[in-house]
Amino acid sequence: MSTLTRHMSGARETVRAYSRRVDVPLLGEVAVPPPDKLAYYAGIGVLAALQVIEWPLALVITAGHVLADQHASGLAKGVGEALETA
Repeated sequence: MSTLTRHMSGARETVRAYSRRVDVPLLGEVAVPPPDKLAYYAGIGVLAALQVIEWPLALVITAGHVLADQHASGLAKGVGEALETA
């Protein structure tokens, strides 16, 4: 398997992982992250609730991970669209 094929396969898996969406009344349609990401976010929330870390730090960590995940998801979507047009 070539490197390009491996990257394309990984991109498809990323898009597939974020294909679940939930309609939230005030927010609209929201993408639901995979279970491992939800567990990570819950762990950060528990640490903040137990005051192991301060809540502003928990928000910054969570926001960073959400932005990184969105970037990876958008990148994978772009690769998929480029492959469809080729």
